[in-house]
Amino acid sequence: MPKWCCSILITIPIFLTLISCSGESRKTAVSENASAQQQVKSRLDTIKSRGKLICGVSGELPGFSFVRADGKYAGLDVDICRAIAAAIFNNPNAVQFRNLNAKERFTAVQTGEVDVLSRNTTLTLGRDTSVKMEFAPVIFYDGQGMMVRKDSGLKKLEDLKGKPICTQTGTTNEQNLADQMRRRGLPYKPVVFEDVNTAYTAYAEGRCDAVTSDRSQLLSRRTALPKPQDHEILNVVMSKEPLAPAVAEGDTRWANIVRWVVYTLIEAEELGINSQNVTQLTKSKDPLFRRFLGVEGSLGKGLGLSNDFTVRIIKAVGNYGEIYNRNLGPKTALKLDRGPNNLWTKNGLLYAPPFR
Repeated sequence: MPKWCCSILITIPIFLTLISCSGESRKTAVSENASAQQQVKSRLDTIKSRGKLICGVSGELPGFSFVRADGKYAGLDVDICRAIAAAIFNNPNAVQFRNLNAKERFTAVQTGEVDVLSRNTTLTLGRDTSVKMEFAPVIFYDGQGMMVRKDSGLKKLEDLKGKPICTQTGTTNEQNLADQMRRRGLPYKPVVFEDVNTAYTAYAEGRCDAVTSDRSQLLSRRTALPKPQDHEILNVVMSKEPLAPAVAEGDTRWANIVRWVVYTLIEAEELGINSQNVTQLTKSKDPLFRRFLGVEGSLGKGLGLSNDFTVRIIKAVGNYGEIYNRNLGPKTALKLDRGPNNLWTKNGLLYAPPFR
């Protein structure tokens, strides 16, 4: 037999083996891809079949998430949850709120106890990776501050040398405090609590000379103290605290829905669309309005939602500006200036990508 015949006979089995392996690899890849797609759909499917959204909140922070005297939840974080429910069910009340403390919040998301976390939570690299959270856009730009009694004589961080300072465990506030005091070479006495209420109670009882948290939280909590006017927030910002909703990592479709619900609120304010004029603007001939409101195109379909999901959201909770003013604005007890939480067109940091 010629040598070239031997070569062909040897090559044929190898070639067939490679074809077989390649085929198996393709089957495996297709199978894994199908499995991944099924996993991506699972959270949204679970929510739809359940008939309601389960949203993790603080429940104890006026302006962000708290229970009003009538027993209803209110606040910026709460309205984000209602906006998501409106997008899915066309019903902002199809939400079950679950109060979570700082220590248990991420576990609740990871285990599926809640569908989304909307709980004054700071977006950090570690939380985005090792804790395996998928963050939506920032809904409130904040910074850490320090509250003291007005008659304490404490005016700056250096005045707190050797003093007891209250904070909550499992938060960026606890870590930031340690970093800021360490870099200044200032020893202090951390008084740490798992429960945020206990931390502020300890401060109110004089067990701490100061309490530290996000400045917005300090303003909110000060309103609940027996004599709010006796306390002041120092003119110091210790960190960046971009607060954002989060979902469990690995579910692209669900993460996209939460992400674009937030963008809807921001874009609606920029376009001048609010809860009062949204119905009328669906009749507009402006292509920008028609596409954004789902009159033209199929942007909603790409998310697995109705094409009019933006209309549902705006009718239910308004645009970002309406939500902000209702919960944190000049007519509320907090009276928080928009500052960085304004639109980019007004020198703020809020910016939504194009809806196209």
